[in-house]
Amino acid sequence: MLNDDDVKLGSVTHLPHAKYEQLITRAKQVPAVTTVVVHPCSENSLRGATEAAEAGLIIPILVGPVAKITAVAQNHGIDISGYEFVDAPHSHAAAEKAVQLVREGRGELLMKGSLHTDELLHSVTNKATGLRTERRLSHVFIMDVPTYEETLFVTDAAINIFPDLDDKRDIIQNAIDLYTQIGLGTPRVAILSAVETVTRKIPSTLDAAALCKMAERGQITGGVLDGPLAFDNAIDPEAARIKGIESEVAGRAQILVVPDLEAGNMLAKNLTFLAKADAAGIVLGARVPIILTSRADSVRTRMASCAVAVLYADARRHIAAVAAA
Repeated sequence: MLNDDDVKLGSVTHLPHAKYEQLITRAKQVPAVTTVVVHPCSENSLRGATEAAEAGLIIPILVGPVAKITAVAQNHGIDISGYEFVDAPHSHAAAEKAVQLVREGRGELLMKGSLHTDELLHSVTNKATGLRTERRLSHVFIMDVPTYEETLFVTDAAINIFPDLDDKRDIIQNAIDLYTQIGLGTPRVAILSAVETVTRKIPSTLDAAALCKMAERGQITGGVLDGPLAFDNAIDPEAARIKGIESEVAGRAQILVVPDLEAGNMLAKNLTFLAKADAAGIVLGARVPIILTSRADSVRTRMASCAVAVLYADARRHIAAVAAA
């Protein structure tokens, strides 16, 4: 018998949040990761860090104005005893100090607190003192959609406003690397547009076709790509069948690559508010993964963001060890 929160889709019952619970459970089985938490000066941001620490996912270093962080903890009954503090007078200084700590090898993850994303990423992308790599930074929503069987990645809906072809290559490679390295297998990647045919009238269809050819030539690796695909025939097998689209990806996508930030933001919020999906978030392409949470995130979503980042950091640690051997 189904509970009120269970969702029946065809002959398959999907339990809400089950995908997140699996990720969190797996993350608890790997060593906790030292995480530099930037300006956790609100109840949500501080509680998110401490609850992830209590769950054994992270070892936080709290960077920001110590007096303010302590006051927040006291006002909301949050136990921060035993955690390391690094004092910084304000959010901008906290972002700079956090990035410095990562550059010094003090932390393997960054976690956004109660400061603007742009402020944190400004310090991360600083050419002289930041955490830039040859990859473009991009954001991935890791979505637990109750009516969809797969864990669904949506990228990029938070950083790159109008990505060009090279940007999209990095966006896709970042998402594929995350998907494979947290142990989800080889992803099926749908490059979305308004239609599933290539036409010069819709530039995103041309980009999709070029990106699929780039994957064929080894410029994008680790996933199975198809596009352009409209949203319906990317995630619904019957819609793909009606359109006569035959591919490994159509109707069964696991990574959705949107044409621009506006489309991605609307898609992610539609899934969140209409399909009751959870949306964990992580930024990739820097020297370390960045846990990017929102004030509106639930505790479960914050934990899932941490879990994904921890699994990714653990995988990167093993890859680095093998490379050094």
